[in-house]
Amino acid sequence: MSKRLIFLLMISALFATAGVVNGQLPGLGTNPMGNNPSPELVGQLTKQLNIKPEQAIGGAGALFGVAKTKMKAEDFLKVSNAVPGMDGLLKAAPKLGGGSDPLSQMGSALPGKAGAIAQAGGAFKQLGLSPEMATKFLPIMTQFVKLKGGANVAGLLGNVFK
Repeated sequence: MSKRLIFLLMISALFATAGVVNGQLPGLGTNPMGNNPSPELVGQLTKQLNIKPEQAIGGAGALFGVAKTKMKAEDFLKVSNAVPGMDGLLKAAPKLGGGSDPLSQMGSALPGKAGAIAQAGGAFKQLGLSPEMATKFLPIMTQFVKLKGGANVAGLLGNVFK
């Protein structure tokens, strides 16, 4: 076998081991909308930001994941209860390499909005989105939480990213 063929086989095996098949995120089938944990929120994100459903699912999951780490458990529970499919969104967020991602590390050290968005930046890059795109997700997600859970619950989420 040629070195090139061996290399391609190794890459294919690596992606298969990682659960990435045909560019799909782990946890999502070949039809991401069929396995969409939160169709209403994902629909709003894809329409308003002109992104793919798997990007919307992973990006929302990444931002909710950051919020979960920065909020009191009882406050995040209120947000989680307002968002149908929260567990699925969190599971679909790209996993960062054991905290070795420079953006994630930098985000942990920064206060407020800059830190929270930097923490999600590595996940957004894995989704093929710019880290700055996170700032466009936030108002849509916060408005969705406000509609589903009320202004107080939306305020809890919004405070994480101030």
